[in-house]
Amino acid sequence: MMTHKERFLATLANAPVDRPASWLGLPVPAAQQGLFSHFGVNSIDALKLLLDDDIYPLEVPYHYPPSNHIACAFKFAKVNHDDTPDERTLTAPGFFEDYEDPADVDKFDWPDPARYIDRNEAAAMAKAIDEKYARMGVMWSAHFQDACSAFGMEKALMVMLMNPEMFTAVIDKITAFYLRANEIYYEATRGYLDAVLIGNDFGSQNGLMVDPDSLRTMVFPGTKLLVDQAKSYGLKVIHHSCGSIYPIIDDLIELGVDAIHPIQALAKDMDAPTLKAAFGGKTAFCGGVDAQHLLVHGTPQQVEDKVHELKELFPTGLIISPSHEAILPDIPPANVQALFNALTI
Repeated sequence: MMTHKERFLATLANAPVDRPASWLGLPVPAAQQGLFSHFGVNSIDALKLLLDDDIYPLEVPYHYPPSNHIACAFKFAKVNHDDTPDERTLTAPGFFEDYEDPADVDKFDWPDPARYIDRNEAAAMAKAIDEKYARMGVMWSAHFQDACSAFGMEKALMVMLMNPEMFTAVIDKITAFYLRANEIYYEATRGYLDAVLIGNDFGSQNGLMVDPDSLRTMVFPGTKLLVDQAKSYGLKVIHHSCGSIYPIIDDLIELGVDAIHPIQALAKDMDAPTLKAAFGGKTAFCGGVDAQHLLVHGTPQQVEDKVHELKELFPTGLIISPSHEAILPDIPPANVQALFNALTI
């Protein structure tokens, strides 16, 4: 029998596996108690052990109140709002809303990640995880989404087209922040990490939010730097984007990512058969079990049937997981149990 890490690495390589690799995802706090009660456990660690899950996610210990989360490192919004990963907004007017000169990029008080990342805590967290797991740093490094927040999303998309130099100046500063933050984390966890999760949401339900050429010109250069940096530490890279991103999957492959997450099952052209036909063997995927309808409203038998369908379609090359990184309270724990039960039957 393979270890969790062996199964994970073989899946990314499209090599044979003893059973499909899996990832529970990131249950939000409001969903955790229901899961604990259903499975008769009292911690995420106990739940993962019971489910025989393969990936162990590690959050970056980033201590910057009030969010204390690296995904909320920039205070761009001009309005007061709950600055947490669940409540942050990309659409509020942003600091750079009225700026047009790239030379003004340093008028924002750019944070220094070295002040807020606890190196000792990062190392201790990574060392505490059994090396048989695939240990994955949840870096996010969402330079495009943060650039949208820097202007306010509608304004940001206009600036991309009408003042690309200004947009590039801002997104480059954000990318530099993440390169420094990730370097600190990778150095602190060197030898105790196997993979990282980075990414931005590029898609809506029916297509890309931005034309592919704009992404290639202004966003993917930063993505390439982030991917190459992780690879320089020997880490596998899982790239996240919700929505319909079919037109840029070849771009992500060329950028060097090892797997694409979460393959939002109901988004246009993101169903498993379409992805298998177009990209099978060229990359790996993570996700596939619809979290918009099936896991929320389906029966456990329907969930099991979907997992069996995915197993037949992807004997390897797919980490079976909900098609969203978060397990929300509207997903019945019995459907989570059905997903994992079907992996081995």
